[in-house]
Amino acid sequence: MAEQNPAAPQRWPYVLGCGFAMGAADVVPGVSGGTMAFILGIYGTLLEAISGFDFELLGLLRRGAWAEAAARVHLGFLVPLLAGLLGSVLVLVRPITWLYVNQPVLLFAFFFGLILGSIVLIARHAHWGAAGLVAMVIGVVAALVLVTRTPVTMPHDPFTIFWSGAVAIMAMILPGVSGSFLLLVLGQYQHVMEGVKALDLATLVPFALGCATGLLLFVRLLSWLLKRWHGQTVALLMGFMAGSLWKIWPFRTVLESTTNAKGKLIVLRDALAAPPSGSAFAMALLLMGLGVLLVLGLERVQQRMGAAEMGG
Repeated sequence: MAEQNPAAPQRWPYVLGCGFAMGAADVVPGVSGGTMAFILGIYGTLLEAISGFDFELLGLLRRGAWAEAAARVHLGFLVPLLAGLLGSVLVLVRPITWLYVNQPVLLFAFFFGLILGSIVLIARHAHWGAAGLVAMVIGVVAALVLVTRTPVTMPHDPFTIFWSGAVAIMAMILPGVSGSFLLLVLGQYQHVMEGVKALDLATLVPFALGCATGLLLFVRLLSWLLKRWHGQTVALLMGFMAGSLWKIWPFRTVLESTTNAKGKLIVLRDALAAPPSGSAFAMALLLMGLGVLLVLGLERVQQRMGAAEMGG
């Protein structure tokens, strides 16, 4: 998954836009920012940048080798990416949350098209044999198992919050798997969200440490897999994305739900449903088509900006 250096001056607007897209995806429950990174051709560089935060980086900083340290973590890439991601969350959290509550069919139809288009596009560029097909099936099954789990009741002690943060952040970096959804499955989502609102350090500190630990360890494993078994790993990630389509199919029926302390409805278990009308299905198909077309357009942008082809 080799890519050209995205920190080049002519690339930073593209990276800024990638961060904006990742932030928009992370705001939507069930959609992963890692999916957007994969679609936009920056996934490999993102993994390399995160992997650069290690003891060697500390050594460079102690010696005052600032330029080498910046190059190790792709600072020219991370800065616009994080700026775009943060800006996206701040700008889009209200409208996307409103769409999620009031127009979920339209929102998820569009994201369904985005992911479907990216799967087709990655399949066109990736290369693998029988082992890759097996890996893809494993990815599909694993994603389906994750996204169909019923939330469980877990304690909120520091150790549980720590490993929940590690699991959630690993999911966020995987295309197709939502970290916020896994927090919900682990019974920690509401507790962590309340901790963020109240700035409760007893919750935020172990959660942040868990996220940092999980991210640094998992990214190294994923980078190693991509270098050693590139085709099979890409196929596995494609499987995760394909399996996640179950969770974002726009038409659903609630099987089990509850309410939190504030009276907000929390869906515990749902299932796929048929479109309620022909017009609703037509509108969903239109938005899915727009999502697919956007991915095809992004491929053109990748080629013009010098980004790597998706899938390697």
